[in-house]
Amino acid sequence: MPIILTLSIKVFWVYYMLNEFYKSFEDRNRGSRNLIKDRLKQYLPFIEKLAQIYPHGKTFDLGCGRGEWLELMIEMSLEPYGVDIDEGMLQDCYALGLPASKADGVEYLKNLESESHIAITAFHVVEHISFDQLLDVVKESLRILKPGGLLILETPNPENIKVATSNFYLDPTHVRPIPSQLLSFVTEFYGFKRVKVLRLQESKEIHHSNAISISQVISGVSPDYSVVAQKDASD
Repeated sequence: MPIILTLSIKVFWVYYMLNEFYKSFEDRNRGSRNLIKDRLKQYLPFIEKLAQIYPHGKTFDLGCGRGEWLELMIEMSLEPYGVDIDEGMLQDCYALGLPASKADGVEYLKNLESESHIAITAFHVVEHISFDQLLDVVKESLRILKPGGLLILETPNPENIKVATSNFYLDPTHVRPIPSQLLSFVTEFYGFKRVKVLRLQESKEIHHSNAISISQVISGVSPDYSVVAQKDASD
């Protein structure tokens, strides 16, 4: 068999296996589409107000994966679009007819029109990119968002000991955990007017128990958190 043909087959096989591997990994470790879609609904109260001010407004989802957030935005009569670099993850988007394509999300942001979107989201993305790329995401998002628009960044929470010492490193594409104080500071530094940190899926027992066990300390703290940052606007 010619060397070029042999290399082409190997490249194709590695590409196919990586796509299949990561999608299977996400399905098992992050949760089903229904579970993730249900969790993402906690952000809808933030978006609903913007949807009233900007009917049919555009939203952009960086690293859209299987498209759960895109689906929620369509259900709210908004105009979402998403990109992801993983072809395997995008197969669900294609199958459901969701508006998504394969692209580098950080580079894609740089080509979006200024003050054109009401929300930019990145769910479990910032831990996959370099710090310089994170700064680009925040700076470009501020430019792209309409007045009052929202940037939502969700990521694993290193305040959770189990996440910080074990679960974070399950994903071979993770770069580094990002503390909430750092992520919130970045959005404030680059000009977002209001910034809120949400600690997600935290055990309710921690807040209602007088005697907290070691296991609750290790794994009960919210495994994920998000920073919700709002661009300045008039009242």
